[in-house]
Amino acid sequence: MPKLYEYLGIIILFYANEHEPVHVHGRKAGRESKAEITVKNGTEYIIDIKTVTGKPPLENTDLKDFKKFVTHYAEEIVQKWIDFFVLNKPVYPEKINKKVK
Repeated sequence: MPKLYEYLGIIILFYANEHEPVHVHGRKAGRESKAEITVKNGTEYIIDIKTVTGKPPLENTDLKDFKKFVTHYAEEIVQKWIDFFVLNKPVYPEKINKKVK
C-alpha cells in the first residue's frame, strides 16, 4: 500500500491491488474516503469523492481538504498511478505542509 502524501494529517495512498478508475484513498483517525479522478480531453481532471465500504467517511473539514488536495495534485497523482501500476516504478511519499487553496 504505497503512501503518496501526508497532508494536514490525512494520509493519501493507493492500495497495492487497485483497480481502475484512477483513485486515491484519504485516511485520518480511523476514517476513509476515496477520490476518483477522471481525465477529460487530456488536461481536465474531474474529481468524484466516494465512500469506502466498511469505513466511516472523512469528517467534513477533512473531506473538503482532501478534495482540494486531490484537485490541486490530480495530474501528479495520475502520473504516480501510471508509474506504480503500469510501469511498475516505485513511488515515494511526500509531506505537504502548505495548505492548498
